[in-house]
Amino acid sequence: MPEFVTMLALMVSLLAMSIDSMLPALGEISDELRPTDPNDIQLVVTMMLFGFAAGQIVAGPLSDSYGRKPVIYGGYVLFIMGCILSIIANDFTLMLLGRFLQGLGAAAPRIVSVALVRDGYQGRAMARIMSIVMAIFILVPSIAPAIGQGVMLVTSWRAIFGLLLSMAIIAFVWFAIRQPETLSRERRRKFSVGAIAGGIKEAIGYRAMAGYTLATGVMFGAFVGYLSSSQQIFQDAYEAGQWFVVYFGCASLSIGAASAFNAKVVVRLGMKYMTWRALFGLTAASCLFIPFVLADNGLPSLWLFMTWLMVVFFFVGIVFGNFNALAMEPVGHMAGLGAAIVGSVSTFISLPIGWAVGGAYDGTVTPLVMGFAVSGAMCLAIMRWAETQAGVGSN
Repeated sequence: MPEFVTMLALMVSLLAMSIDSMLPALGEISDELRPTDPNDIQLVVTMMLFGFAAGQIVAGPLSDSYGRKPVIYGGYVLFIMGCILSIIANDFTLMLLGRFLQGLGAAAPRIVSVALVRDGYQGRAMARIMSIVMAIFILVPSIAPAIGQGVMLVTSWRAIFGLLLSMAIIAFVWFAIRQPETLSRERRRKFSVGAIAGGIKEAIGYRAMAGYTLATGVMFGAFVGYLSSSQQIFQDAYEAGQWFVVYFGCASLSIGAASAFNAKVVVRLGMKYMTWRALFGLTAASCLFIPFVLADNGLPSLWLFMTWLMVVFFFVGIVFGNFNALAMEPVGHMAGLGAAIVGSVSTFISLPIGWAVGGAYDGTVTPLVMGFAVSGAMCLAIMRWAETQAGVGSN
């Protein structure tokens, strides 16, 4: 059991590590590869998420048809290819191609690992395993930038991709040697594009499914805007230098604290109760912070910005977990495909929003704060629409 859980944690954490460890290096990558627009460096983050969104929708159904192991193997191969391209990249276009392949490849171990647990465990045993794995997954974003910063202190940004490459190879070999196939041939389903399309059509026919998936994408879009512009905000606007990793880690831990808090109280208070209040708190905090931002010409003191960020991220941590669960409620009979649809569609929705928020960076935090305020208000409206469907419970 300890080995299985550790291996799963490594598989699930590959995406977060690939994004967050790169954040301290974005400035140096921009200096060396020289994108057309300074804000285009944010594509190093968003292009990987684009690949991840595309990979999710096919990785789950493929693993139901051909087994868990072959699909995860394919994902690791794509990820390794992407790392190699990024290491040797001498222009920005090749870098973005490498990042797309990394995201496409990371989707398989991230999505199919949940199916691995479901195949072998159920009930409390499954909940225990996933709780441990997700706790590690939450911890990774808080330490990944520090790891990337540490690598850069010794060598160049290309070595970070070398570290990611090494992680993928270790995970690949470990998984191949130690993990047996969990989906027997008699339980496999024939792969059909028509079946996937039919499942998608059925899923979006549920207003709750469609609404909460849309809301997840909108809120994640604001978060992607933060991820994309965080290096510029902390290192350029606030001149935090190497302290960037500390500030970023504190904000990430705020999300982790919210997840732990939500897990303790959501059974008693309900998902919708928690989500409504978290969304209201997020929107109110952002709207109230806007006058302070404008009064300081878009750049309030760092301690004031961090206070707002940690408060908002605490609410974000509550919203993320509950939105996903609420979206999945109507599609329990097609949970695998449903999870792939929620993950893929919400990520696709988030990318243009994240690009709009991050791309509006102008040396201040004004676009980010307004992005969260608008996204929060939109999610409140979407949630009200989603709950107008007859028969939606009061979870």
